[in-house]
Amino acid sequence: MGEGVEGRPLLTVIAGPTASGKTALAIELARRAGGEIVSADSQQVYRHFDIGTAKPSSEELASVPHHLLSVVDPLESFSAAEYQRRADAVISEIVGRGRPVFVVGGTGLYLRVLLHGVVDAPGALPALRAELEALAAAEGREAVHRRLTVVDPETAAKLPPQDLVRVVRALEIHAQTGVPASEFRRAHAFSADRYPFRLYVLDPPRESLYERINARTEAMFSGGLVEETRGLMARGYADAAPMRSVGYVQARAVVEERMTVAEAIHDTAQETRRYAKRQLTWFRKEPGAVFVPPPYEPLLERSRES
Repeated sequence: MGEGVEGRPLLTVIAGPTASGKTALAIELARRAGGEIVSADSQQVYRHFDIGTAKPSSEELASVPHHLLSVVDPLESFSAAEYQRRADAVISEIVGRGRPVFVVGGTGLYLRVLLHGVVDAPGALPALRAELEALAAAEGREAVHRRLTVVDPETAAKLPPQDLVRVVRALEIHAQTGVPASEFRRAHAFSADRYPFRLYVLDPPRESLYERINARTEAMFSGGLVEETRGLMARGYADAAPMRSVGYVQARAVVEERMTVAEAIHDTAQETRRYAKRQLTWFRKEPGAVFVPPPYEPLLERSRES
């Protein structure tokens, strides 16, 4: 769907809430254009967690090249910055093959760092953190907050003294950069655009979306989510990050006999609906987002013209 500018490839991004039909549409777009798909899903990056993350089927994976699926060990830490690094490398490879790039996913932060960049904040200072936590224990969190007021009154005004984690983090940034955390974050805010892009957000009617979410949830459980979860726990992945995601939390409760399957299905669907609402709220704040109601055929027709 077109060339980029200044040597940067044009990215066609298909985003939207869970169960809105992103995968199927992106596959058809990429198939027609001879392109490749880069996933932007914070759970599908993990190996072995398949059913509960709604990874594409083997048939879908065979129809179009996919990237950044099942590339991280479940016990490995994985950040948005690492996603950006890996996605940049994959995009470069796809462009090197002369093929268009389609990015698909519902993890808003991953899409934001890919398209606009991410703050490269300094790491933690364990010694300073220990000192400040000891001060809070001895004299109260207000004493730590007063330190922040001296070096960064703007951030201090936004943070209550009880928010010790963020107060300490702001003091760490100041200690390492010599500038207030508020100033540092403004200087390193999301930039204009790292790539030229077309960002399409699928926006089905709420009732239709909720019906799709309910159907997908039932299909996951009937398709073996509880068995998959039991097997993952047996392999030592009970504390892995994706095990804390919606679906696996409920399936684990079934394995541990804290929920019935019916209760797990109901709770998973409910939490997924809430997650979908949060996704839509995020995407409404994204610059350049074009919301597309069904049917999505016009996007397919546009792909023929581009």
